[in-house]
Amino acid sequence: MCADAANAALRVAGLRKAYKDVVAVDGIDVEVHAGECFGLLGPNGAGKTTTIEICEGLTQPDAGDVVVLGMRWDHDAPRLRQRLGIQLQETQLSDKLTVIETITLFRSFFHQGLSPADTMGLVGLDEKQTARVGALSGGQKQRLALACALVGDPALLFLDEPTTGLDPQARRQLWDLIDEFKMAGRTILLTTHYMDEAEKLCDRIAIMDHGTVIARGTPRELVASIGVDHVVEFSAGGRGVDLGALGRLDGARDVEESHGEVRLQATELHRVVPALLDELSRQDLPLTELRTRSATLEDVFVSLTGRHLRDE
Repeated sequence: MCADAANAALRVAGLRKAYKDVVAVDGIDVEVHAGECFGLLGPNGAGKTTTIEICEGLTQPDAGDVVVLGMRWDHDAPRLRQRLGIQLQETQLSDKLTVIETITLFRSFFHQGLSPADTMGLVGLDEKQTARVGALSGGQKQRLALACALVGDPALLFLDEPTTGLDPQARRQLWDLIDEFKMAGRTILLTTHYMDEAEKLCDRIAIMDHGTVIARGTPRELVASIGVDHVVEFSAGGRGVDLGALGRLDGARDVEESHGEVRLQATELHRVVPALLDELSRQDLPLTELRTRSATLEDVFVSLTGRHLRDE
């Protein structure tokens, strides 16, 4: 066995799951190293939740092998449940219980773990310990769901779309909590369709689409794989632009237009922008908006699929 395999907290090989009308997971392979935050990034319906539910022992696969912390669900389920922390995509907690009662209940499921008081401190809910769950904000409920996943002091933490529906401030707060857990040397498997979340939190990423893994690597490796460093986005006041001419600009590639905005990838920004301005002048078009930015995982997904993550 190679060193990486021996150090794997999770190994998935040939995983497949089909339902009546769709193949949700189509033969994927994933390996999560101990001590890293590994992300499954993709649009809704890509197969991320089905994959993580199989790894959590909640869904039975049609085919494939899943090894979690050196164990398998068909032989080691009771031991595995004591070692894992799970935050589902939608966590339904009793509105009538208080925060401290809820965490205490979840702590009772584990032989060992953190104290409810310490867990509340970790997620910043000390001042809400006597508040009923039904009175919490969306961000506070997500922090409580994370507390329920952490109270058993897990070796491996599963987070399925943990920040969906949260406002920007609540998302950032949850990111900080996940970062702290990662810095403590714990292992995390995270699913998300937010590319900025994946870039911020994940050491390595597998991009999923239609039940398969279409790319994997560190965020830096994935962005470098498309061969561009920058993206230029501009508007010509809604007037038609000759996209073919833009595609022939020195250093430009993959030009597209959507809702009146033109987007092109640039290998050399200092050459593309002056050439773009000259071309717009030649086409007698106004420049009403212009933005440049570094390439992101969103651009990787567009390059691989021709679609935007946010459009799914």
